[in-house]
Amino acid sequence: MNNVFVYCEFEGKAVAEVSLELLTKGRTLANKLNCKLEAVVIGSGLDEVGKQVFPYGVDVLHTFDDKRLFPYTSLPHAAIIIKLFKEEKPQVCLMGATVIGRDLGPRVSSSLHSGLTADCTQLEIGSHEDKKAGKVYENLLYQIRPAFGGNIVATIVNPEHRPQMATVREGVMKKEILDPAYKGETIRHNVNDYVSDTDFVVSVIERHVEKAKHNLKGSPIVIAGGYGMGSKENFDMLYELAKELHGEVGASRAAVDAGFCEHDRQIGQTGLTVHPKLYIACGISGQIQHIAGMQDAGIIISINNDPNAPINAIADYVINGNVEEVVPKMIKSYKKNSK
Repeated sequence: MNNVFVYCEFEGKAVAEVSLELLTKGRTLANKLNCKLEAVVIGSGLDEVGKQVFPYGVDVLHTFDDKRLFPYTSLPHAAIIIKLFKEEKPQVCLMGATVIGRDLGPRVSSSLHSGLTADCTQLEIGSHEDKKAGKVYENLLYQIRPAFGGNIVATIVNPEHRPQMATVREGVMKKEILDPAYKGETIRHNVNDYVSDTDFVVSVIERHVEKAKHNLKGSPIVIAGGYGMGSKENFDMLYELAKELHGEVGASRAAVDAGFCEHDRQIGQTGLTVHPKLYIACGISGQIQHIAGMQDAGIIISINNDPNAPINAIADYVINGNVEEVVPKMIKSYKKNSK
């Protein structure tokens, strides 16, 4: 009762990366709240799922195993989570800000009247004083995310309603095994106690999953371009530089909106979160929503003709100059030194 719950997405035989990241954060939150960490996995063929989640500090694993529950459909998954939460009364629920999480989270929060904060970049535990009501609330979940187009960072709290629900995109939280030998309890629920036949009114006849065209999230080197690149043609320089460095090309939202680069390469609050060893920002001003997606890079190099660009404040090295001049020189230098 009143524990931290993480809804874990399950694809094929593996728990999704974003779910494992949330288990790591969930364990930290549970420790601060002095409660248990519980995981929920819904799908088919879940016999070995405990081996994947227990090392992240899961105390209780709830499984709902039925062939009808894979692939994901809205009604049965929502029915299961809603009834389970009514029984278990968690104080916190975390989900991935994925296609599934964006569909399931609002359904659950709406049914339970709990509220939900989407695309959080930080999650912390703290207190809140309602001066108007004269109340002080302890141990609330701080749901932190950029707001108003990224112009401010908002801290959202939910003092009265439970569970406190938040979604987080893949890559925002760090995945870390707590103890490979950690032992938790597995509760195998009877699916028929949670769903009705009408919940399966929609069935998936044929399913196609398109694989990613690049490995931007896993690349140790990322060369990212912004609106300052000037054109789609200038982005070709970044692909050439990435080829020489064996890296991947990313982009800011402004560059994507201008048509300079594909949307699936967008880095930031509304795109991907990356953690490369080296991040080269080319013509990127560094608005807060972009920084949210790359601020944990090992080394950040900024190439910008504006010495006061916000990204320069977090960069380890700043090259003041036009990208059209600097990038070709870098390409020439790497080609020369790689021979």
